[in-house]
Order: sequence, then structure tokens, then C-alpha cells
Amino acid sequence: MNAPLRKSRPYIFWGQTQSLCETCLKLVPTKIQIQDNEVWYEKRCREHGVQSTLVSTDAAYWRLCKDFIKPGDRPLQFQERTQFGCPYDCGLCPDHEQHSCLALIEITEHCNLTCPVCFAESSPARTKFTPLATVEKMLDALVASEGEPDLVQISGGEPTLHPDFFEILDAVRARPIRHVMINTNGLRIAREKDFVARLAENRRGLEVYLQFDSLQRDALINLRGADLRKIRQQALENLEHYGISTTLVATIKRGVNDAEIGDIVRHALTWTCVRGVTLQPVQDAGRNESFDKNTDRIMLSEIRKRVVETGVFGDKDMIPLPCNPESISIGYGLRNGEKVLPLTSLIPQEQLVAVMPNTISPEKYPMLREKFIDLFSLSSGPLNTSERVCELLCCLPSFQVPDGLTYENVFRVTIVQFLDRFNFCVGNVKRSCIHFVTEQGAIIPFDTYNLFYRNGQIDGIRAALAGHTYRDARQSEEMPR
Repeated sequence: MNAPLRKSRPYIFWGQTQSLCETCLKLVPTKIQIQDNEVWYEKRCREHGVQSTLVSTDAAYWRLCKDFIKPGDRPLQFQERTQFGCPYDCGLCPDHEQHSCLALIEITEHCNLTCPVCFAESSPARTKFTPLATVEKMLDALVASEGEPDLVQISGGEPTLHPDFFEILDAVRARPIRHVMINTNGLRIAREKDFVARLAENRRGLEVYLQFDSLQRDALINLRGADLRKIRQQALENLEHYGISTTLVATIKRGVNDAEIGDIVRHALTWTCVRGVTLQPVQDAGRNESFDKNTDRIMLSEIRKRVVETGVFGDKDMIPLPCNPESISIGYGLRNGEKVLPLTSLIPQEQLVAVMPNTISPEKYPMLREKFIDLFSLSSGPLNTSERVCELLCCLPSFQVPDGLTYENVFRVTIVQFLDRFNFCVGNVKRSCIHFVTEQGAIIPFDTYNLFYRNGQIDGIRAALAGHTYRDARQSEEMPR
């Protein structure tokens, strides 16, 4: 017998999705391949050929994410009809699978920095401030969609520079919105103690989302164009003085600040006012100076590994977030000073497995499962986690709720990976739960807004699709029967 031997492919074909051509941004068929412990997209564009892109360095964790998928929550109303197909009908259209866990309201394009990395492309040269009346309409659109929105993030540009900033904060408070975050670079918070004192008057249900990319000068110059170490220090001192809940937010770029992830997490624990750290792999959107796919990209899986190496949270503690598991990883812990007791480590493994979605016997602990999902869901709001922790621990007969447990005793690390032309996946973007509210009252996922909608690229895409649809229909009518 001299029959030739068949050869196996050098990868596992996991499935198929639609991603974006990295050159023309058109939707293209995409193979999902697992090679050793890595996950790759192989894209095929008719015009620009085959493109292979790494999307995860931890295939085991990537597969685990599938076990955390749960049914999405529908918004109360949609703003668009489905016409061109995802991602060209935002938003939200009836084809979207998740409501707004976190909604961003951008109130200005103006900023007191010109960061080399800025998805909004803000700068001092941009002078637009959204009028208060328009902001109120944006908030009303969100309330109509959500009923009682869990979390609104006031953003920009630099939102604290808006002349009606506190009136906007009052407008949020006047609506049934549970919590509000201020997305800020911290310059005004560092320089104006009176401004921080006024923030403190509104601190219940309020958190400062403080840009904090590095403890090193060179990394700050690379990401922000300025050495902001003293600014960050003074901002934190003022927030600490007034007891304002704060999250440190770091944009992570390979070779620039990824080696500092552990230092940033440990630094956060030295401040009583800091409730957690959010780590965001750089998204290639907006202004992203000198970005190189081959040297600058970093993935959620790599950042998660760095977090685990800190020893604050272990491998079993940094779990996929159920509302959008492939894009968000989160760990909660009970904090005592600079020490953290990971919450997931408190739960016996057999009970932890039982409460996960899509397991063999979730009905065994129905109440525990419900409380667990409530806690590890972005839609629970990061500002009420002490209540969620109490409810979860009360479902565990072998654990007692610590006396006097408050939000100050909770510490979290969150990794949020936004989609761009490299890791875009139609399935993932349908589960997006972090959304922008536009001045026209549309609600658009963060990922697609920065890729297609912010600068109006969507108009050309829709026009092209409409033209193709018309021609296809004419051709179909003219075909012989």
C-alpha cells in the first residue's frame, strides 16, 4: 500500500465569525483558530487578501468565557430599526443583545491635554461644549431606554471644564439614575481644592474615574504627552481628603506600561479612597500616534496574567463578566488596608461551579446563582458592591458577613477590552454593554461608535450598502426565470 498519508492542519478550527478587514474596515468572513494556547482570527478580504491576527494568548481562558454567557437584558425601547445588519444599524437596534450596563454622556470635545492616545481626539483646540438642554435630552433618552439606568459616566474631552458641569451633575441626580462616574484626567481635581469640596457634597453614589496610566515619566509622555506624576499625586491627595470614591483607570500599551500593572494595583491599595483599578488595552481608534500592530497591541489575556502575577487576585479570582465575558474580566475582594481577600476564594469550589451559567446543575443553588450573577455583572453598578457582597455571603451558610461591611471594604480589578479593526467580532459586539448616548438620542456601543460613528464614516458605509442592495434587487428582477 503506497497511499499518501493525510496531514492534520496545524490548528483547531473552533468556528467562524465576521471581523473587519484591517485595511478597508469591511466585514469579512473570519476563521477562529486555536494553535497551542493561542486564539487567532484568519480573515479573508476579497480586495486585501488573508490577514492573521492574534486575539488571545490564553485559549483555556478564552474557552472558559463561553461558559459565562447569560441571556442579555433588553432595553425598554430601541432607537433604530434593523436594516443594514450589525454593526451598521446602531443604535440600539432590535438585533443588539444587551442593554446599557454603563452609558457614557460626552459633554465636551474640549480638553486641557492633547494625549497621543485619545479615542475622542480631544484637545485644547476643540472648543465645543454640549448645551445643558441637550445633555438633559440625552439623559432622558437613556432613561426611556433603561427605566432606571445603573451607571452614567460623564465624559468628554475633559468634562470638569464644562461651564455647566455642576448643573449637569444636578440633571443626572434629578433622574432615576443610580450612580454617576466622572471620567477625568485629574488636572482640575489636583489644582482646585474648592472644586473637589463641591464634588464631595454630591459624593453619595458618585465616583471619580481617574486617568492613571503609569508611575513613570516616559510612559506618561508616550500616552499623555506630559509628565503627570505630581498631578496624579495631588489629585489623589485631594480625593482622599474629601473621601470621594475613586477608580484608577490605565490605558495599557505593550512595551510602554504593561510591566507596571502590578505596581499600579499595589499603588491603588495605598489609598483609602480608591475602590479599584480598571485596565484597558489600547484601542486602535481615534488619535493613536505611531501605533504599530506588531509592537503595541496587548490583549486582555496578557493583562489578566499580569494581574494574577501581583498575587492580589489569583487565576480563579479574575473571571469573565457574564454580560460580556470575552471583553471584560473582573475580580472582587474584601479589603483590609492594603490586604485583599479575594471574594471568589471564599466560595467553595463546588458551590462556585454550581452558580455559573450554563453548567450541568445550576438549579442546585438557585438563590446563590442569582446573587453571584448579580454581583459579577457590570449592570449591578460598581458603586453598590458592598450590598451585593452582603447578599451573596448571606446565601452561604458557612460564611458570616463581616460586621460593618461598606463600599470602603470592597476592592476590584476590571479589565475592559474594546474591539477595534484587529479583534472585532460581530458576536462580541452584539453583547456590548458599554454604550455612548449621542446628542440625537441614539445609543451606540463603545466599540462601533469609535470605529464607524464618531466621525461620520457610517454615512458612506450605509450609502454603499444601500447602493449594493438596490443593484442586487434589480439584478434579481432581471434574471431569467
